[in-house]
Amino acid sequence: MNATLTAKHQKNLLERFLRYVKIDTQSDEESESTPSTEKQKDLSRLLVAELSELGCTGAVMDENGYVFASVSANIPESHPAHGRVPTIGLIAHVDTYPGTSGKDVKPQIIEDYDGSDIHISDDQVLTVPANPNLALCKGHTLIHTDGTTLLGADDKAGIAEIMTLISWLNDNPDFLHGPIRIGFTPDEEIGRGADHFDVKAFGAAYAYTLDGSELGEIEDETFCADTAIVTITGHDVHPGYAKDTLVNAIRVAAAIIDSIDEDQLPETTEGREPYLHPYLMSSSDVSKAEFKVLVRAFTEEELEEREAHLNEVVEQVGDCFPKAKIDIEIKESYRNMGYKISEDPKVLNYAIEGIKRAGVEPKRQAIRGGTDGARLSFMGLLTPNIWAGGQSFHSVNEWVSLEWMGKAVEATAEILGVWVEKS
Repeated sequence: MNATLTAKHQKNLLERFLRYVKIDTQSDEESESTPSTEKQKDLSRLLVAELSELGCTGAVMDENGYVFASVSANIPESHPAHGRVPTIGLIAHVDTYPGTSGKDVKPQIIEDYDGSDIHISDDQVLTVPANPNLALCKGHTLIHTDGTTLLGADDKAGIAEIMTLISWLNDNPDFLHGPIRIGFTPDEEIGRGADHFDVKAFGAAYAYTLDGSELGEIEDETFCADTAIVTITGHDVHPGYAKDTLVNAIRVAAAIIDSIDEDQLPETTEGREPYLHPYLMSSSDVSKAEFKVLVRAFTEEELEEREAHLNEVVEQVGDCFPKAKIDIEIKESYRNMGYKISEDPKVLNYAIEGIKRAGVEPKRQAIRGGTDGARLSFMGLLTPNIWAGGQSFHSVNEWVSLEWMGKAVEATAEILGVWVEKS
């Protein structure tokens, strides 16, 4: 049988999504705790309860805020695939982007969208030219916010889709699937989603994150990612007596940022082009300044080139401010999961086949970002990324198509079916 959502499940998908986005789960990069914010557990606790209600076994939130559960296989003993289908993991993250508020989200619903510009507020408009995917969603149910917060489709759309899939499988016992492991992670937005993920205990042979964007996306590559922490130590004195003595760390930081080649910034790059992105300035003063730079590239060689450029900039600026002390620390975040997935590509190929069976044209591409799957793939759990439907992530203009979300549910079910057929 084909996986097709009924109106009941489409309604259930919308209700779940609206329920989840109203819970503030914003993560915090400056926090050292796990999860980085306690409020992420508010959603995690709700998910544990709902997973139990859906009949999942072992639904639990651990001490680090991770949620895990199992869905048993339903393949009869007489079936050739009985006992042969590997356990497949389905993963999404509960936290939202720390740079934009996720508190008091007020979802706005447009039914039967007419294809025109969307007036979010008096001074904010989603125009079709600036958001070309709107043209693909005419007739859909769209959800956005009132323009004061993000929506949280990244990644509560993925969570709602996984939960709706479980509900759909319960209502369609004739649709055969192998064992499924569910994982909802904290702190993905700050690069820590896999920090305390026990792959062995999770017990899946392969997995998929539902954390992508537009209809049909299947992503088997991410950036290679590092974070550069630049610390400048200056010297503060009374400005009235500062001549030849004061060393302003803030000026040095500004000079470094301003000296990064313009064609190496995210504002000027696209596709497979790498970048350097100064994105966070810690509390700074004349005597000490610190900022962070995202280093992103699809190959390790290009990553090293970007870091070399940053070091060159620092050296040049240091020559102009010889009394300043400048230090750079490079921290590895994740590597391109394509390196690992290429070693066992069936996890990708089966996903492509399942997407086709859902009546969607697959769009295999490299994501200009990362997912939990990037690190999990290097930890032994190959984890490509499937679309979840959201658009304009991390901004107050974030929106999502309910129909694209529904298709993600259907495609994920079909992928599970492919694993049964191929096992």
